[in-house]
Amino acid sequence: MNSTDSKIPVSVLIPAKNEETNLPACLTSVSRADEVFVVDSQSSDRSVEIAESYGAQVVQFKFNGRWPKKKNWSLENLPFRNEWVLIVDCDERIPEALWDEIAIAIQNPNDNGYYINRRVYFLGKWIRHGGKYPDWNLRLFKHPKGRYENLGTEEIPNTGDNEVHEHVILQGSVGYLKNDMDHIDFRDIYHWLERHNRYSNWEARVYLNMLNRREETGTIGANLFGDAVQRKRFLRKVWVWMPFKPMLRFVIFYVLRLGFLDGKAGYIYGRLLSQYEYHIGVKLYELRKFNGQLNQNSGSQTPLSKTPPKSSTQSAFSPHR
Repeated sequence: MNSTDSKIPVSVLIPAKNEETNLPACLTSVSRADEVFVVDSQSSDRSVEIAESYGAQVVQFKFNGRWPKKKNWSLENLPFRNEWVLIVDCDERIPEALWDEIAIAIQNPNDNGYYINRRVYFLGKWIRHGGKYPDWNLRLFKHPKGRYENLGTEEIPNTGDNEVHEHVILQGSVGYLKNDMDHIDFRDIYHWLERHNRYSNWEARVYLNMLNRREETGTIGANLFGDAVQRKRFLRKVWVWMPFKPMLRFVIFYVLRLGFLDGKAGYIYGRLLSQYEYHIGVKLYELRKFNGQLNQNSGSQTPLSKTPPKSSTQSAFSPHR
């Protein structure tokens, strides 16, 4: 019997909004899962039609502008019929070899979740250097055991309704899978820039929280001797105090971490990361100058609350018909 003949008892969660270009390849790559949920944010393109044509269950999510965001809301509210959930973004693909490994891994009673390494493709090339690989993400876990951390960014506008750089806090032991997932965005540079414009709003608030030494309760924490993600968080807390970060980011990516080995794509990617770092710095300056609030209008300079709000209820579970 071929390994693809039977479904694997895993529920896939795919957050989406206007992803008609990426969804077909993404949904094809998760066809071995027992069930697939696409949690949509009122897409205006053919995302819903495409998702349903692949047999996915579509649920509409309406963001309240605060907390929780889409993935945590989905983990709390979707009627998963499997204990294990795999979270996949629309621009990600799960290769067959990884599915074979997942089928075995979820039978291990000792681990409650698994980190999956990710290969990032940019302008048609795998960005193997510059610190972009390995790129570990905790994406496969027993859904009652894991939730995304709250980094205290919910007050900042224009960051989107989905957890992007937050990490999962998991109860119990965690393992690492050997096979990689692929990150391949079929959209153009315009969308990359648009997306990172939102991300830089979020990053600026994270930087501000670190500079203010905000309490880390409810996060994965920063630990030089912890796992790969905690070590990265520790280094980031050092990074926020560094001067000349846009220039440093390019030098570290392109020279020290050998990004030049990825050719033209590596050079462009490094320049864009440097620009992204500059945008974060400008927005951080704006946050600090206007007392913790983005300068959306001159009449509003009220400081933000330093304590995260309590979770509030999102829209009711509303599958698309």
